[in-house]
Amino acid sequence: MNKIIIIILFSLVSVTWGTTWIAMKVAIETIPPFFATGIRFLVASPLLIVLAYYTKTPLLFPYGQRWFQFFISIFYFSIPFTLMLYGGIYVSSSIASIIFSNMPVAVLIVSFLYLKKRLFLTQKIGMLISLITLLTVLLVELESQCFFQWKGILALLFALFSHAFIYAECQKKCCNVSVITFNALPSLLSGILLSTISWFIESPDIYTFSNRSILAIFYLGDFSGIFGILSYFYLQKKVSAFYASTVFLIFPIIAGFLENYFYKNKILLCQMWFIFPLIIGILLTLIPVEYLEKNKKLNNEKL
Repeated sequence: MNKIIIIILFSLVSVTWGTTWIAMKVAIETIPPFFATGIRFLVASPLLIVLAYYTKTPLLFPYGQRWFQFFISIFYFSIPFTLMLYGGIYVSSSIASIIFSNMPVAVLIVSFLYLKKRLFLTQKIGMLISLITLLTVLLVELESQCFFQWKGILALLFALFSHAFIYAECQKKCCNVSVITFNALPSLLSGILLSTISWFIESPDIYTFSNRSILAIFYLGDFSGIFGILSYFYLQKKVSAFYASTVFLIFPIIAGFLENYFYKNKILLCQMWFIFPLIIGILLTLIPVEYLEKNKKLNNEKL
């Protein structure tokens, strides 16, 4: 029974995260990025608050970390998620998902540079392979599109490292709050902030919004945003971080297939070949530190 639950959770996370990118693409067809992101969070936050109420989960961070909760609202929710939608204007869903599949690599880089964490040789090799491969894929994409996509790529890379920095900061502060606490109030605050900003700089006209863009916003807010995150959280409780993180290798494939189906945008053959070294590099960065330390200790004993 436990194995069935794990398979269901893994599948749910893979599907929700894989479909997120195509949903973002659909949302910004008729809805401006700031407003789309704001409404996405305003749609998600009431359900999260209700969940917090029924599970008796606190909405506020522990005393002394509440400024960090506000910081998360800005640099984990407001800015990165808006940049993801903005990037989706210029970049295909498959390329956006490939960029974000490097989240484990980005977290490792930030942990090394910011937290001064020691890296093992295996992690360094994996990080190098991933970065070289990603850079090559992006250069091929830019060349094929006459350098048109550079704004979207920069926006997505900034969003990626903004999320990685927040993860590193959570480790530094030993911030072990519930996933509901982490998302509920920051989502509400971000939704209000972004909707207000949009009202003044984007002047959204709701009469121009298509039904499928509106449905995409609700999908991103309630299904992908909430159930995807909660499923990943419970998956991490069922299996090791290594196995849970392999979902980062699956959702770009789903995003690529969906983009091909909806928009007939095919991934270039050379990009498909580059996926394999990218997977190898990410897997090397995901090897548990405990295993690497144990292996190093055994090698030292042999010497």
